[in-house]
Amino acid sequence: MKMHRSIVDHWTWLVPVAAWAALITITMTGWGGAFLAVVAIFLAGAVFAAVHHAEVIAHRIGEPYGTLVLAVAVTVIEVALIVSIMLSVGDAKAALARDTVFAAIMIVCNGIVGLCLLLGGLRHVKQTFQLEGASAALAVLAALSILALVLPNYATTVPGPVWSRSQLAFSGIASLVLYGAFVFIQTIRHRDYFLAEDRLGQEAHAEPPTVAQTWTSVALLFVCLVAVVGLAKALSPSIEAAVHDFGAPEAVVGIIIASLVLMPEGLAAARAAHADKLQTSLNLALGSALASIGLTIPVIAAIFVVSGRPLILGIDPKETVLLLLTLIVGTITLGTGRTTILQGVVHLVILAAYVFLSVVP
Repeated sequence: MKMHRSIVDHWTWLVPVAAWAALITITMTGWGGAFLAVVAIFLAGAVFAAVHHAEVIAHRIGEPYGTLVLAVAVTVIEVALIVSIMLSVGDAKAALARDTVFAAIMIVCNGIVGLCLLLGGLRHVKQTFQLEGASAALAVLAALSILALVLPNYATTVPGPVWSRSQLAFSGIASLVLYGAFVFIQTIRHRDYFLAEDRLGQEAHAEPPTVAQTWTSVALLFVCLVAVVGLAKALSPSIEAAVHDFGAPEAVVGIIIASLVLMPEGLAAARAAHADKLQTSLNLALGSALASIGLTIPVIAAIFVVSGRPLILGIDPKETVLLLLTLIVGTITLGTGRTTILQGVVHLVILAAYVFLSVVP
């Protein structure tokens, strides 16, 4: 009984260690088959551990810094994964960054946001949030996504859905400036736009973790996120084979991998909405979408400007319509400061349309 309780008390570091053991094993031995089921289990465990450590950090440093930690941490590691794959495979994966970023936007803005609004509405009927913060995030998201993913289709210097080197450099700088301005507004100039109006409740009075506990969670969060991305990459060949056998387009692989990588953020946001902390959910969800573009595009742009290799960024007309629909509906559903289950259902249906049309184009 004591041993069982000890394992329960220490699962937040035992699970990441086990996940890393699975990652090292599959990397060195290349085991597949039934072992992939074990890898999937440890991947899920690492996700839960990452959410726990992110919540510890958030409770120590407060909002909106806490939600920013998880969003930026996941995105930084995701960027490293994209860069490593694109540089190792070559021009065959020239569209990987585009597919990953677009999948992240659709999953976050429709899947995570929709799930949060639905769960919150089912339990609390109606929820409120700061309209100014959501409007600021949506404005930056619209500018980032259109500049990075739509305009390359209409530029004439280089034919096709690509930028010239100078255009790519400008796109990277513009994305970095927009994201930097948003973070400045969120954390310094207008921090109150991203704080819940009513922060009273049981957790508001809970004793914050110590400095040592916080730094331990910072280290373990990094360990968990690297394990999540590494295990997702290890599972990707099996995912690609299954998608190929199913006869689905290659873009479906990007959707599945993006879903795996975004699991920590999605779970954390859903738990916050269920606890009637919708402001925290939206901070995390919209912040994740912004970080996915605002950090990925500048890094990718810098690498490909220097290397001179082709980079496909422009999305096709079908995806452009879905992106515009997402931005328009998001502006409407988050335009009153109050939400019900209806908004959640609308976003989830758009996500379902995106997934379905990716499988059956």
